[in-house]
Amino acid sequence: MSRQALQAELDELLLLGLGAGPVSTGAPYEIDTPCLPWSDQAALLAEFARSRGLAQSEWLAAAGLQSSPALLSPRQLLALLEPLKTQGGADAAFVIGRQSLPGHYGLASQALQQAASLEEALQLLCRHAGRLSPLLTPRLLVDGRELILLWSDACGLPPSLRGFVVDLHMSAVASFCAAQSGTVLPWRFSFNRTAPRDLAQHAVFLGPQLSFDCQVDAMRLDLDGLRCAWHAAPGPALAREALAQGADPQALRRGLLAALHDRLLQSVAEPPALEAMALSFGVSPATLKRRLAQHGSHYQAELDQLRAWVALYLLGPRGEANEAVAAALGFFDSAGFRRFFKRWTGLLPSAVGR
Repeated sequence: MSRQALQAELDELLLLGLGAGPVSTGAPYEIDTPCLPWSDQAALLAEFARSRGLAQSEWLAAAGLQSSPALLSPRQLLALLEPLKTQGGADAAFVIGRQSLPGHYGLASQALQQAASLEEALQLLCRHAGRLSPLLTPRLLVDGRELILLWSDACGLPPSLRGFVVDLHMSAVASFCAAQSGTVLPWRFSFNRTAPRDLAQHAVFLGPQLSFDCQVDAMRLDLDGLRCAWHAAPGPALAREALAQGADPQALRRGLLAALHDRLLQSVAEPPALEAMALSFGVSPATLKRRLAQHGSHYQAELDQLRAWVALYLLGPRGEANEAVAAALGFFDSAGFRRFFKRWTGLLPSAVGR
């Protein structure tokens, strides 16, 4: 595979993951940007807290809030999740997830309900993640035999909450797809963490096809699942048209890390230097460095993570040879690629299977 062929494929995958239109709209939101209406995800969390017997004043205080603000930052939304993880019960992430989609998030939720197929619904989810999934950004890949929904950080997750948030989002998608298709779809779930001691909740809410100690958090479905019946809301897709015209700018915004990945995907074989990337964001290199540090990361780490994900996809589902992947990603030789891949995944490229 040549670099040109790789970039052409990544361009196609980028469009699949984002839907039609530009890569992003508006400045990316950051971990401390107040941009998430209380009436969206936070209202859902408040109702769940009430159902589990948590007094709202105590729940808010545990999250460092004195009242419910009109707009939350992603950091504040994460703070609201922390007490629910510790006090909401073993099934908290999965129950919250089941109630999350399509949700009551304005036009984005309406568009999701009006989707005519599973693939269209997932494209909408990826495209409007700023409203539907502000903490984790989903990316959709479809090859010749399966569909893959990969979850990545929108603007940084604390390690203590990462598993909880991933479980929540996977439960949300699996539950929504089951409701719209009228059947439980045979998703296969991969988790980038060790298996918990008790898998009972995962088995109940997600099913038996669970794999831990993977290099990605992802959901996979054979393409046969795309042919299932799909129950779209009646009427023309007016909400999607309104979103495409920019009626809800937040729905099209990306978290800082997701926006960075969008730009890197456009030239992953020959990535720009930090200075050029900062220019594309309209900030100085020092500012971009500082902002990435606030999100618990840095430029080289995000670039290496993205290259590792691309390599995993090319070696696994695509079945490309080690040498072809090394050349496509811009490594001078296969040995250098093997060292990089082992450092980031703990595996040799030859150990990755379809």
